[in-house]
Amino acid sequence: MANLTGNRRQILTATAAFAGLGLFSSRSFAGNMTPQKITSLPLEDVRLLPSPYKTALDVNHTYLVTLEPDRFLHNFRKGAGLKPKAEAYGGWENDTIAGHSLGHYLSAISLMYAQTGDPVLKQRAAYVIEELALIQGAQGDGYVAGFLRKRKDGTIVDGKEIFPEIMAGDIRSAGFDLNGCWVPFYNWHKLYSGLFDAQSLCGLDKAIPVAVSLGGYIDKVFAALSDAQVQEVLNCEHGGINDSFAELYQRTNDPRWLKLSERLYHHKVLDSLVAQQDKLANIHSNTNIPKVLGLARLYDVTGKADYHTAAAFFWERVTKHHSFVIGGNGDREYFFEPDTISKHITEATCEHCATYNMMKLTRDLYRWSPDAAYFDYFERAHLNHVMAQQNPKTGMFSYMTPLFTGAARGFSSADDNWTCCHGTGMESHAKHAESIYWQTADTLFVNLYIPSTAKWAARGASLRLDTGYPYNGAIKLSLTTLRRPARFKLGLRVPGWAKSAALKVNGKSVEAARDNGYLIVDRVWKAGDSLALNLPMDLRIEPTADNPGVVALLRGPMVMAADLASVDDDYKATDPALVGNDLLAGFAPVAIEKAEFKTVGIGRPGELKIVPFYSQWERRSAVYFKAFNEAAWKVEEAAFLTEQARQRDLAARSVDVMHLGEMQAERDHNLESDVSWPGTYRGRNGRDARSGGFMSFTMKVKPGPLVMQATYWGDDRCDFDILIDGQLLTNVSHKTPMKPGEFFDEQYPVPEALTQGKTEVTIKLVPKEGRSTAMVFDILLFTAAPAGVTA
Repeated sequence: MANLTGNRRQILTATAAFAGLGLFSSRSFAGNMTPQKITSLPLEDVRLLPSPYKTALDVNHTYLVTLEPDRFLHNFRKGAGLKPKAEAYGGWENDTIAGHSLGHYLSAISLMYAQTGDPVLKQRAAYVIEELALIQGAQGDGYVAGFLRKRKDGTIVDGKEIFPEIMAGDIRSAGFDLNGCWVPFYNWHKLYSGLFDAQSLCGLDKAIPVAVSLGGYIDKVFAALSDAQVQEVLNCEHGGINDSFAELYQRTNDPRWLKLSERLYHHKVLDSLVAQQDKLANIHSNTNIPKVLGLARLYDVTGKADYHTAAAFFWERVTKHHSFVIGGNGDREYFFEPDTISKHITEATCEHCATYNMMKLTRDLYRWSPDAAYFDYFERAHLNHVMAQQNPKTGMFSYMTPLFTGAARGFSSADDNWTCCHGTGMESHAKHAESIYWQTADTLFVNLYIPSTAKWAARGASLRLDTGYPYNGAIKLSLTTLRRPARFKLGLRVPGWAKSAALKVNGKSVEAARDNGYLIVDRVWKAGDSLALNLPMDLRIEPTADNPGVVALLRGPMVMAADLASVDDDYKATDPALVGNDLLAGFAPVAIEKAEFKTVGIGRPGELKIVPFYSQWERRSAVYFKAFNEAAWKVEEAAFLTEQARQRDLAARSVDVMHLGEMQAERDHNLESDVSWPGTYRGRNGRDARSGGFMSFTMKVKPGPLVMQATYWGDDRCDFDILIDGQLLTNVSHKTPMKPGEFFDEQYPVPEALTQGKTEVTIKLVPKEGRSTAMVFDILLFTAAPAGVTA
């Protein structure tokens, strides 16, 4: 995690301007603005006024105060031979990734302290740091961690056990697993971020000795390895550990940490970005974004052009070619082929952590080349994804934000569902004010129109921002106090979607300079002056790049959605479509102050209520719609409705699905394998097992007849057995191409005797001698269709 205020973001003058187009704007990044130092106002100098953003902040503040530091510290103390003071939290805190939440918590309470001034939060941050120093003393070598290790015999032990093995060259690195420990360096990256935030935002300098001592231990581990072995370790998700050591160098000026940071460069992923090649398809999104954040930090420190090139290219490709309409990315946490959004609108889109990190990268790029187009993306992601991720009624967080029609957002629990996105959620909703205001030596820029007050210390000014944004486009910026009349510039962002922008100073229309997406007023200001901007918020349709017949609806910065049903009600209806020769003419306002509309004559199979997507926390939505003109609808209607009904029926009867070849899915389903490898073909992840090997995994079952469906590539040949809890279900033998050039599904009835009385079974795929399973992509278990109905 990277906080972007105060000492933590030492802003450097940009040496190279990012060239390209804004994600949702046609204007160029080239402009007259000279690259210069630009910083966001410190978080402690901005306070939110009533709005949905302040509600999210307040709810999160209340939640953070209820959390107990000693529960996060449970494994840290236990591993050092000290008695834990409280039981550990649940979820991932009861797995081998245990301990990662402490770093998120330390960042969140530090951010919230800066945002609110609540002294309880600073006291807790100080307590955590004191405990970490005590634990390091008990360890005796700088080591401090909460993660665990699962041995081959299944025994769970302290994670420190893996490092002598690694130093000896015994490195067993997979996507999420390193010698039986779940992402230990990712875990440490979170801890480092928390320590740095505690120093920057709470003034707790004791955090740095803890960071330095831990760095000494980590440096010793890598010093024992060859460069090739370092790369092998880095094949396991390691977060932004390169970012951690670049920042430690910034804080200590010790070149040891810069050297280590640059050594932790993952060639397999980052070299292609330096070469400006998009090879993102089928790699895990949030595994790789933090590595790029590390390059951005290294560019700040070293000025090396390759680091800038890679970071800028990555951002451009992700935001413009791999992102959904709400600004999130990833299907089941993975990037997919560029410009194929319409093929990936599923129940598992948009992991929050990935957007949280992309927004941090956006801030870095903006610092180097301040252009309003960066905030077209930032605002979209912030409003439509981050604000959708927290349920303000409960304060809890979603992992994915599903864009599949009718899907429900699943939210975490306060104690027992600790995941990565629960951690980043605590942080995201502690810093809604961090990116509103930005300053240079002579200009204050407003990038986000979130109601707030601010102190501009450099000018001795206090400001107030009043707006009903994003529900209406009336924006007023007032200078409530000013030390003395002075000449400076105020710049208001004109979003790329805005067709016009009317500006007034003290109630009178003015002509303002236009520069890189801003209207800038340069004059002598005095206390009481105000600047007003009005942005018309028109509805517009945004088609997907790969299929103009799949569209989303937006109003100003806000993604709109069809309100379908309560999450308490099953959704079994046909997916809605839009039909008309002029679709925009078919939306009528219902309650414009709440951005509510209805379709008139264009909704299929019926008219639709249209509302802001982000606020559908406890409602089912449709975000993407199939769109047809009248002639095309007549041709497509029958096939469209039939296929939608088939897919909906299958989804309704689904019991469990296993996406083979995907790290998170394989971990969730307890994959075990031998002589077996994950792979990718035609944009889909899968796994095969060769002669002498196997792959097995657990899946949920329910009473009654079930069907197993497996997905294959039509040209592959295979010969293997499928077993359920050790009993043969069927033999799969494809000795000739089954469906050349396409994926296909096969279904196998599951006898009730194999699942009776069980809630979970183990599926095992075992190739015949000299044969393989070939690539198997997905395994789906669903209830058998009633007699006479085809799945």
